[in-house]
Amino acid sequence: MSKALSPLKIPHPLLSSLDHLDQTFICELLEVNMSDIMKDKATRLLRKRGSISSLGSHEVKAKEFLGKTKDSISTVSYMDAPGHYEDILRPAVQMENTYRLGPAKCFPVGTVNNILKDVLTSYLQEEKYEAELCRQMTKTISEVTKARIKDLMIPRYKIIVIINIGQLKKQSIQIGSRCLWDTTNDTFCSYSFKNRSLFALANVYAVYSE
Repeated sequence: MSKALSPLKIPHPLLSSLDHLDQTFICELLEVNMSDIMKDKATRLLRKRGSISSLGSHEVKAKEFLGKTKDSISTVSYMDAPGHYEDILRPAVQMENTYRLGPAKCFPVGTVNNILKDVLTSYLQEEKYEAELCRQMTKTISEVTKARIKDLMIPRYKIIVIINIGQLKKQSIQIGSRCLWDTTNDTFCSYSFKNRSLFALANVYAVYSE
């Protein structure tokens, strides 16, 4: 015969919110020969409403819990979200070869030249040459220029941006570059800027990737 369990006598405001299975679980826990420390742990379990609710929702029986020693009490919860393993088991998508040897449209040289002019003018119009400032400015301008060119969504082109900034003291300087590429599809853009204190040269290389 099963023994009728007496109502749980633990003064706690969350007691009324527990369902019948949770109250039964706590009652059986307190009916066992437990020390005062274990009763304190049971009271703390009431405060952790989420832990007890997760045990009840997953139908963890009280006898499995009571089969452990008095000093080893642990709460185990898990969440079996649907579709969690679907991404792992999903096979990789294999793309067919397009056999395309050239770009669908030509690289917009004129548009990129306008981007270079706009970026260099906006960043360097009022600046004076300082070695440390210009060193950081070259990185900033190259990143901004590359981001704006990528916004054009030009497929299959790798973009390389090189920025040169120097002090303007009526000196003569020549900057050259040599590339090994396909003259049919690969191209470049260049724009130079100067004010009273500094000069800047921006080069953008667009290399088509098959």
